Amino acid sequence: MMEKCRINGIASGGRLAIMIVTIHQPEHMPWLGFFDKIGHSDCVVFLDNVPFRKNYFQNRNRIMSGSGPMYLTIPVSITESKVIKDVRIAKNFNKRKYLRAIRSAYSEHPFFDLYYPEVERIILEEHQNLSALNLALILFFMQTLQIETTWHLASDLEVNGSKSQLLLSICQKLKADTYLSGPSGRDYLDEMLFTAQGILVSYHDFIHPSYPQINQTGFHSHLSVLDLLFNCGDKSREYLFQA
Repeated sequence: MMEKCRINGIASGGRLAIMIVTIHQPEHMPWLGFFDKIGHSDCVVFLDNVPFRKNYFQNRNRIMSGSGPMYLTIPVSITESKVIKDVRIAKNFNKRKYLRAIRSAYSEHPFFDLYYPEVERIILEEHQNLSALNLALILFFMQTLQIETTWHLASDLEVNGSKSQLLLSICQKLKADTYLSGPSGRDYLDEMLFTAQGILVSYHDFIHPSYPQINQTGFHSHLSVLDLLFNCGDKSREYLFQA
């Protein structure tokens, strides 16, 4: 089990708990790096109060079909606000076709029967919006991978600002000591804002692990966590955190 709380100091009697916060948009069927970053944090905030990014990973991700990687996509209806939490699943979303694509890709995999029923149940549920569906899937995957990181929705925290200021406000709200950013944060984060408030900025440079993939020549990386689970079952956590 990964530690929920990172420690600073060398003497057990004088150690100080360090609160590590990470912030991420609620992606659809996320890849391994998404969960590794959460697993190395004490708290994750799902950033659902920022603009929806079209043709990105908020409504799609890749699985491995018999002919190679393919996208699983949720069609969406973007509201006037264009904010992630308000993006609705399109009325023409064919759930049966979507689930059929998963079954076609993975029904012969060794751990398909262990995880597919819950994935199917979540997909077939009526979700008010895309964010609610994504969150339900993410929480199921976190539970399956034994990731006990606490979580919040940014929209529930009553914080304001944009870009670096919004991220800083979230960290301050949660009394973070460290903000764990993805590697792309190096291109846009104003680190001085965080430093001025006594918050350390750290970057999550994920090294993708390899794991057994049946019926494949060579290893295919950067797929949905579904691929790991259906191939590796209860060893998925071990493969994920070897990175």
